[in-house]
Amino acid sequence: MTGSANPTAFHITIEPSGREFAVSAEETILAAGIAQGINLPYGCKDGACGSCKCKKISGTVHHGAHQSKALSDVEEAQGFVLTCCASPMSDVVLESRQVTQEGALPIKKMPTRVTSLQKVSHDVMVLKLQMPANDVFAYHAGQYIEFLLQGGLRRSYSMASAPHLVGQVLELHIRHMPGGKFTDPVFSTMKERDILRIEGPFGSFYLREDSTKPIVLLASGTGFAPIKAIIEHLQLKGSTRAVTLYWGGRRPADLYMDEWVKAKLAEMPNLRYVPVVSDALIEDNWQGRTGFVHRAVLQDLPDLSGHQVYACGAPIVVDSARADYVKAGLPEDEFYADAFTSEADKAAP
Repeated sequence: MTGSANPTAFHITIEPSGREFAVSAEETILAAGIAQGINLPYGCKDGACGSCKCKKISGTVHHGAHQSKALSDVEEAQGFVLTCCASPMSDVVLESRQVTQEGALPIKKMPTRVTSLQKVSHDVMVLKLQMPANDVFAYHAGQYIEFLLQGGLRRSYSMASAPHLVGQVLELHIRHMPGGKFTDPVFSTMKERDILRIEGPFGSFYLREDSTKPIVLLASGTGFAPIKAIIEHLQLKGSTRAVTLYWGGRRPADLYMDEWVKAKLAEMPNLRYVPVVSDALIEDNWQGRTGFVHRAVLQDLPDLSGHQVYACGAPIVVDSARADYVKAGLPEDEFYADAFTSEADKAAP
């Protein structure tokens, strides 16, 4: 048993793994789980994305503020819980097949130094950060860090490089959000050798390596960043699993590392690549697949019952994929996702 000896704490049990931890009535289940090394699924941690949703088997919780698209009244009545904003009112048993016996990696705060800024499209910057030489930063390919900004603000970005390739340099893909507290400086005043503070790793979006199922990697826009890290990790491991990457953008330029992916195809015989563009113009001379990227998967794979899916990008893409793929036979616990929830998304009603 892990957790506090606080007599007012309630016990949380996660099935089928049997992991247990203690949570006080003033804590959220997710925050307490993260602090105690329980790898519960999560994304935004703000009640906006729904990634942390679990089925409640028994017990009572109180939900704080959250968005209905993350947890509807109907889902709550059916016994679903958003662990990021749920506090226990009794001992609670939850079901989450993503929780395993593996302990979470240590979360650290540290300074980093900007080593390079490369603009790879009109609104995407590849940012590379030098990590402290005397401190190992361990993470799973697919996880993210948070930048610690003035005024207590935080901004989350996925690592785009696999841990074994970091060499103490992290790669991130930053999309410019005009007016953004972090992205405006990235695209205007930030320069090499600037010092930034980060905390991490966070997130439950990473490759499950205890399966031999074929993998679908679904990315929209800069949702490609953690997918890139997963591809690098698969290559390191010499994985023989069939992997198909579907990467979608509005126009061809949004597939900002298209050549990188094509180069990987020559190195990884089990990797397949399907770029999809939704709003190509005549001058783009686009000859490839068109439409919504998540639907391209269903056109190729109408039966997903034997697959694993890793989806990352805009919430509307991730949410649509989750709903449609389950209808196509994908087991719900084989859909792993990281919805890139912006501050505007979090502030929405």
